[in-house]
Amino acid sequence: MRGLLLAACLIAAGLASGAARADEVGSFSNDWTGNELSVEAVPDPDIQGVTCHIVSFSRSVIDRLRKGNWFEDPSNTSIACRQTGPIVIGKIDTSRHGEEVFSERKSLIFKSIAVRRIYDRANDTLIYVVYSRQVKDASAKMAISTVPLFSANPTWTKGRPDR
Repeated sequence: MRGLLLAACLIAAGLASGAARADEVGSFSNDWTGNELSVEAVPDPDIQGVTCHIVSFSRSVIDRLRKGNWFEDPSNTSIACRQTGPIVIGKIDTSRHGEEVFSERKSLIFKSIAVRRIYDRANDTLIYVVYSRQVKDASAKMAISTVPLFSANPTWTKGRPDR
């Protein structure tokens, strides 16, 4: 019973760990076993007017029974981020490391995907990288998307960083 309670707490913590909230906007089965691709819209929590769309793979019951790893989905994920309204930029991390704006668990404990935003000062561009965090056998699965600010005329509420 204690183990079940611990697992439930870990799942709840994982669901609450993302800085931004994802809304599923579409999904479809991609093969006869019922494996599914789902598309989520993730608004940047600190930049109004920018939305990232993330597509990820969910294993079907048939696939889980056939291959094992019952509590794990692969970290095959792709991202596209675009201006979806007037851009208003709040307080963001403009360091080389950027900041995490979203994360989601892909297994019970060991794997999650995350989206990190990096500001490219020289090119006045927001860079979004989706990547897998896996404790065992780290994965190099990643995808990138950019939102150029040069013609977007963004409003910087905390002042535009020097270029």
